[in-house]
Amino acid sequence: MAWKRVLITGAAGFLGSHLTDAVLAEGAEVIGVDNLCTGSLENLQHLKGNAKFTFQQHDICHPFDFGEVDYVLNFASPASPVDYMKLGPETLRVGSDGTVNALELAKKYNAGFLHASTSECYGDPEVHPQVETYWGNVNPIGPRSVYDEAKRFSEATIMAYQRYYGVRTSMVRIFNTYGPRLQPNDGRVISNLMMQALAGDDLTVYGDGAQTRSFCFQSDLVRGILALAKSGEPLPTNIGNPEEWTILECAKTVLDVTGSSSKIVYRPMPQDDPKQRKPDITKARSILGWEPKVNLREGLEMSMDYFKQRIAQAAAAK
Repeated sequence: MAWKRVLITGAAGFLGSHLTDAVLAEGAEVIGVDNLCTGSLENLQHLKGNAKFTFQQHDICHPFDFGEVDYVLNFASPASPVDYMKLGPETLRVGSDGTVNALELAKKYNAGFLHASTSECYGDPEVHPQVETYWGNVNPIGPRSVYDEAKRFSEATIMAYQRYYGVRTSMVRIFNTYGPRLQPNDGRVISNLMMQALAGDDLTVYGDGAQTRSFCFQSDLVRGILALAKSGEPLPTNIGNPEEWTILECAKTVLDVTGSSSKIVYRPMPQDDPKQRKPDITKARSILGWEPKVNLREGLEMSMDYFKQRIAQAAAAK
């Protein structure tokens, strides 16, 4: 059944705004909700005048109801280390109170519900690649715990609403995603390296750069999220690119794509930084028929104009 009216929390964020575009492109009406704590109205500027899009500035940690909807996509949360370490209590609250309020709305209107969870639920994994049945290796009191545990609590809450109240829920465990609209100074690998390379600054690599990540371009992720939302799959599902890169390899690729002559410099590893991160996407392939199409080099090339614009904006503001 096609969606008629969808509510998206975190709609002014990187992923939330791309998801808003995709749902509108399918013909549904969208209510975008964001408190603009880390999101930006600039990400939604192109939707001004779109009769099918309504924006509500609201903190979902407080109850809300903007009318009947048939689906809720819950993407509200600080998501970068810079943001969630600065906004620790707020991150915990949006993962707890915010998730409950979003679930209550879905329950009230018998709407479907999909939650943006994270590969951080696996912590510094002792199982590689990470499969959904792995329970994780998370430090519950470390500096990253405000994000990790908020997302893990959200998953437990969602399962409770599914079991006790029959809410139709899905959960996507998102692995590193990048592309246009990614915050330029949010501390994530791609944004850091692209901004540094294009500005002619040294590229920062933590540790010896041997730690690994997998990088999924935003259009691939959004396609997987929509497929998962429509599948009715109730248990967590990994959506990410299983191509594994060391951080050092990623930095060298950024230098190559940008043509930058910047140097690579090494800094101490942050506490609890995962050594390996790679999704097992067997489940997504089998139940959704999904797999990524964009490789890292292609994605970096498609992101370059956006990061160049952000550097130009920063220079003009000085």
